Amino acid sequence: MIIEPSIKMAAFQPSIFSDLKNYTEIKKREGVDLIDLSLGSPDLPPDEKIRNILAKESATISSYGYTLSGTKRFHESVADYYDRRSGVKLNPETDIVQTMGSQEGLVHLPLAFCNPGDIVLTTNPAYVAYEAGITLAGAVPYYMPLLEENGFLPDITAVPEDILKKAKLVIINLPGNPVPAMPNHAFFEQMIAFARRYHIAVLHDAAYSEFYFTGTKPFSFLSIPGAMDVGIEINSLSKSFSLAGARIAYIVGNTDMIAVLKQLKSNLDYGVFAPIQEAAATALDHAEEITNRLRAEFTMRRDVLINGLHDIGWTVSKPDGGMFLWAKIPNGHDDRDFVFKAIDRSGVVMIPGSAFGTGGVGYVRIALVQPVSVLEKAIYQLKEVIKRT
Repeated sequence: MIIEPSIKMAAFQPSIFSDLKNYTEIKKREGVDLIDLSLGSPDLPPDEKIRNILAKESATISSYGYTLSGTKRFHESVADYYDRRSGVKLNPETDIVQTMGSQEGLVHLPLAFCNPGDIVLTTNPAYVAYEAGITLAGAVPYYMPLLEENGFLPDITAVPEDILKKAKLVIINLPGNPVPAMPNHAFFEQMIAFARRYHIAVLHDAAYSEFYFTGTKPFSFLSIPGAMDVGIEINSLSKSFSLAGARIAYIVGNTDMIAVLKQLKSNLDYGVFAPIQEAAATALDHAEEITNRLRAEFTMRRDVLINGLHDIGWTVSKPDGGMFLWAKIPNGHDDRDFVFKAIDRSGVVMIPGSAFGTGGVGYVRIALVQPVSVLEKAIYQLKEVIKRT
């Protein structure tokens, strides 16, 4: 029997991530001691309170039924978190929908709002899930470049008028992945004005909202007047609360958009495991103390890595947020070639910028997912690579 994939599967080819994984597995078998700064998977464990709740609830025999659209406790914790941290008022019953991690939410979301051929404004470079969701919906991406001279913020004013008139959705991500650019009021206000003028729905991916190194609290898109009229925000507990494997996130904002997403979700799954929801609610209820420790650790990691790279001759801008460095490779070296040479010569694993789009050519993404002592070792081992670049 011949098994033939669908035509649409042609758009989902193996990526550089698969190539890197295969190559690093070969190196491990050869006995190479690798320092993995590639994937943005948190190395810190969840807070003890979160782990204890998850263990306790998992031992309860009544915890194993379907949760469907999510528990009341989880929705109320999300609403309270947004009120405390960002001053955003949400109705737990109408303004929140739960997803099985932000990846699932991001990939399925265009299905809810885009018809085949509709235009979606996205960035270049961008998190790879955006492209996957746009492709799945049969929509057409229009790329807004992230340029250093613009502070790596997308310039919607540069999008042609005819594209704006056809656009159905715009996806933004601040602090970003792979580029850790930070949002500001003026940028969000401009985005809201364009959304109103051209009737474009806004999706803000806030997965790294608690990774800010300046200021006193996270900055939500929904805190800007008018944002709830035009858009929604997706947030995950994977990064900020080290619950990546638990797969739980949520989308909040415009009531009508949330209603559409709830309808879609009711056809996709039967809800997140109840103990995970309880653990997530506990995380949100104690966000201040948990994320304060997170920021202190990641600020230290950022500073050690930035200063160390500077010392070996690699000038990298210091980000004000996010869990990555977006580093331009010295001497215009090919980013993919540089990454594999870095593995061979130093054992340090990074992601080539071109994995996130043509706008990432010549850059690498470095994740702050190792302790300071390991980052210092990585710098020492990269020294020879930079000398020979």
